[in-house]
Amino acid sequence: MKRRNFVISTLSPLALSACGGGGGDGPAFPPFPVPPPAPAPEPPPSTEALARKAMRRAASFMDETVSYRGGYVWAYMPDFSTIWGEMEARRTMCWIQPPGTPTAGHCMLDAYHAMGDELFYSAAERTALALVEAQHPSGGWNYIHDFAGEASLREWYATVGANGWRLEEFQHYYGNATFDDAGTAVSSQFLLRMYLEKRDPRFLAALQKAIGFVTQAQFTSGVADGGWPQRYPPSPDAISSMPLPNGDQLPLGATAGMEDGDYTRHVTFNDDVAGENIKFLLMCVVALGDQSLVPYITRAMDCLRRMQQPGPQAGWGLQHLATDQNGRLAGAPAGARSYEPRSLATHTTQTNVQQLFNYFRLTGDRGYLARVPEALDWLDSCKLTDTMIAENPLLKGRTHPTFVELGTNQPRFVHRYGSNIHNGAYYVDHDHRNTPSHYSAGRAIDIAGMRQTYAQLNGMSDTAIQQMVAASPLRHGEQRPLPKYFSLREIDFADLFADRVMTTPVVSATDAAAVMDKLDPKGYWLTPLSAVTNPYKGDGPSTPYTGDAYRSKHVGDVFDTSPYDPADPPLIEPYVKKEQPQGITVASFVGNMGKLIAFTAPVV
Repeated sequence: MKRRNFVISTLSPLALSACGGGGGDGPAFPPFPVPPPAPAPEPPPSTEALARKAMRRAASFMDETVSYRGGYVWAYMPDFSTIWGEMEARRTMCWIQPPGTPTAGHCMLDAYHAMGDELFYSAAERTALALVEAQHPSGGWNYIHDFAGEASLREWYATVGANGWRLEEFQHYYGNATFDDAGTAVSSQFLLRMYLEKRDPRFLAALQKAIGFVTQAQFTSGVADGGWPQRYPPSPDAISSMPLPNGDQLPLGATAGMEDGDYTRHVTFNDDVAGENIKFLLMCVVALGDQSLVPYITRAMDCLRRMQQPGPQAGWGLQHLATDQNGRLAGAPAGARSYEPRSLATHTTQTNVQQLFNYFRLTGDRGYLARVPEALDWLDSCKLTDTMIAENPLLKGRTHPTFVELGTNQPRFVHRYGSNIHNGAYYVDHDHRNTPSHYSAGRAIDIAGMRQTYAQLNGMSDTAIQQMVAASPLRHGEQRPLPKYFSLREIDFADLFADRVMTTPVVSATDAAAVMDKLDPKGYWLTPLSAVTNPYKGDGPSTPYTGDAYRSKHVGDVFDTSPYDPADPPLIEPYVKKEQPQGITVASFVGNMGKLIAFTAPVV
């Protein structure tokens, strides 16, 4: 008991002090330490910050894992077991045609403009150096380049390329450069941008070669003056005909082959060669201040105007003779590949009318509008009939035949027989049924829209024209920056006017988040591949095939290396319908990166 009292009496003053009572002078009880407040939780990263990280991850994966020495093809299986450009490619190859190497380069440079992050510039630089290596000595580019060397590329042409039945441009190795499919134009634009970025002399030399290629390739005399061929320089290996195996399978009255010989030397409007080259030269005028290029542009515009045919068929063909040939005068529409007959082309006519509108806007010269009504009247005269559309499912949604016969104004339709290039061929007649799926027999032509544009332009006052031309890249005269971005959409002539700002599409945070959600942790987006190929297994049989399983499909028998949709194969064994495989594509990378660029650094 005494011990218990002692303890209580000893503790009592402390206890009273702690309770604030007692009021004595005894020792004060020290206060308990107060723990510091917990740190505020880190705020979640913003959608913008996440987008920047996603862009870095995707660009790094494409540059470091997908590309080969900075070069790209179009599509890749995720394990890289098979890769494709327009045809199956080899790992050492890069594809120049969009959406290939220069398309990826534009995207990397756009990301650098959006972020200011040197990672993106390094990726763009690596791709630009790949294009410098791939550049033909003449200054242009072929469709493809093989870093393994000339022998490897020739061997690919002799095997994979030679057996792509519907891809005649890959069946023969020319050894020169091409304007087709905008590969040279887009590569030239990209090198122009790379030089402007940091004035790197490596890119200046390549850019000067590209400018020289475009200007030197122009025809310089006669009606063809200012026009461009499809390929340049002229190749001694150019072909003038195509094989016609089992020719007894041609229907009565059909024609076959290359009707005007070596098509690579004709004046070319196919794939808007003239428009793409003029646009590149205009970019050089704007960004470099190089007024010496203006005469080349003017000559090209005037060539297009001269090549318009006399009424009543006041249109254009895919190509036109550059010189008199076999009794036909220079300027006459010419045949090209064996599925591009000598004819007028309705889609080319539509494109060229729209270019005449552009040329008027650039110059204020009403002469560019003078014969537009004739072209539109001709287009009104050669529409598809309701019967044609009803009897050919491939013509659904189309208004006009692709090709129209000279003189008669009747449609010309392409067909093919056989199962591969060694036993089959293309031919042309007037039968609108059973046309190939890979080269459309019909086109959707917007005559009403073109008439409306013509009325607006033709009705402009002289004062309005003067104001318009004052901002023209041909007349403005001041060196100016190019648009900030090139991969979000195609640069148009209007984007180069001094009073225009090329804005970006609006991308919401929700849209950006959806793009990022689909990005694999490794840094790639998967997308269904709509084109696969049969692996090269040697030349196909030359024995006749008289069935119809391949006539309206993208691919022939299993020896044909042409790409096709696995969900829509020929309906014959051993083909079976399959789901489209998931793969990595440059197009999906560029599209998704474009959305994130527009979200993080919009131009409004």
